[in-house]
Amino acid sequence: MRLSKYYMPTLREVPADAEIPSHQLMLRAGMIRKTCSGIYSYLPLGLRVLRKVEEIVRRNMDEFGGQEIRMSIVQPKEIWEASGRWEKYGPELFKLKDRAEQEFCLGPTAEEYFSFLVANELNSYKQLPLNLYQFQIKYRDEKRPRFGLNRSREFLMKDAYSFDVDREHMIESYHNMEECYDSIFTEIGLDYVKVDSDSGQMGGNLSIEFQALSEIGEGELLYTKDLSYAANREKCPVIYKIEDNSEMLPVEKVHTPGAKTIEEVSKVLNTTANNTVKMIDLNIKGKPYFVMIPGDRELNMVKLVNFLDVNEFDIEMMDDEMIKSCNSHPGFSGPIGLKGEIIMDSRIKDMRNFVVGANEEDYHLINVNYGRDFEAIDAGDLLNANEGDLAPNGHGELLLRRGIEVGQIFGLGTKYAEAEGAYYLDENGKRNPIYMGSYGVGVSRTITAVIEQNHDDYGIIWPLCVAPFEIIITTVNIKDEDQRRVGEELYEKLSKDYEVLFDDRVERAGIKFNDRDLIGIPLRITVGKSAKDGVVEFSKRSDMENREELAMEELYERIKEEIK
Repeated sequence: MRLSKYYMPTLREVPADAEIPSHQLMLRAGMIRKTCSGIYSYLPLGLRVLRKVEEIVRRNMDEFGGQEIRMSIVQPKEIWEASGRWEKYGPELFKLKDRAEQEFCLGPTAEEYFSFLVANELNSYKQLPLNLYQFQIKYRDEKRPRFGLNRSREFLMKDAYSFDVDREHMIESYHNMEECYDSIFTEIGLDYVKVDSDSGQMGGNLSIEFQALSEIGEGELLYTKDLSYAANREKCPVIYKIEDNSEMLPVEKVHTPGAKTIEEVSKVLNTTANNTVKMIDLNIKGKPYFVMIPGDRELNMVKLVNFLDVNEFDIEMMDDEMIKSCNSHPGFSGPIGLKGEIIMDSRIKDMRNFVVGANEEDYHLINVNYGRDFEAIDAGDLLNANEGDLAPNGHGELLLRRGIEVGQIFGLGTKYAEAEGAYYLDENGKRNPIYMGSYGVGVSRTITAVIEQNHDDYGIIWPLCVAPFEIIITTVNIKDEDQRRVGEELYEKLSKDYEVLFDDRVERAGIKFNDRDLIGIPLRITVGKSAKDGVVEFSKRSDMENREELAMEELYERIKEEIK
């Protein structure tokens, strides 16, 4: 491809609304353009990368037994109602009507659709197991789209579904896809980890996330040094024991003017955060809930959602009026005398003589104890695990990293099959629900993970396997007859075997070199003044300082070695 004819509108300045390197670089390199909040168009350079990633995923899926199909992005309301997710999925579900007033959604995922597809087709155990997959645009109406393709409302996903006769065979399919995903992300060259995760609305109790390590990632990963345990923060149990057998002291009300936060209260009362209890005032579907956790810890919202069996979008912070209606005061809530449901982390039971709000402005209570002074519902573990906590498997302390979720696998069981009527007849003629697994790769998000792990101050550093082009030829001065001749000769010969971008523009050398660094093509040939002697410069984007002067035949052999 000749760059003089190629649509690649690069930017010199970093766009103001681009927060992370991958978003900044994809915009600057002319790979994508923003259409509206959370929706992007792929320009030629970006689309080439997207197709490279897609092809790696496709080839691996085929090798591990998948069969590709293509379904519509539009899904009928009825199949979502059958699973109970038409309302439960929440405001992220794009809903629409056709001219006949029939309701549909733009698919955010496809569990219902795939189980509905096979419900009238798979009717015998002889047809199982089966693995079907597709590449499809997905839509989720994110409340706050951000980070470019990393958290967008429209994205490309590979979703696959396995169908089996029982749980044992479903688990075999699950681990087959785990191995497939290992192969995919290893081939792409990502530095990734696998962590246990919460299944959320998907159902089932088997789930693994594939997290590409990155400091800008939204996923918080906790693991042991020997990697014998790894989980995301939403899933990780907290091993945090309190053993305090001290005598219960009388409750006292203490004046704490202006002290609302744990830090402020601890300072005023000359105590420590772990001797206080944090009260979180929540409005859940219009009802008041007060959640108690140790003052030195943070609430894990996913654990609370799972305990209450509600959706996270059903939960909001109480406003001041609701707090006052519960016989309390904003910033000073405590469990004694409250009107509303009180829920507590199990460790509150073992604390002694702790500090809580007095439900009165500028006052707290000290020496409060569970059982004697108040009652609450024990919800078990409601805390975020922290770096330094003891690992659940006992293998030392937990370490913390951040990651970008590029894939996730689920063992769904029979939830969707039963909802959509996907049953088969076994060898005895008995009707049984099909066991399903669900497996997703964020194709577009994988691009951002690759860039986050492979860039420098100058631009992107593409791994060869997903680079938009393998080779870039830069002719320093296209008006020079020798340089133009050698550049054309190289382009014509190399294009027969490789993907080549030829910078034949009439531009200053500095602009060409800056663009070359920015777009990050792995193998670089510079045609300069030595062209008249049949010599060009070869370098790699990953090692720009190491430049070799090579004759043409030497260059061809060098390229062959690198591509191999």
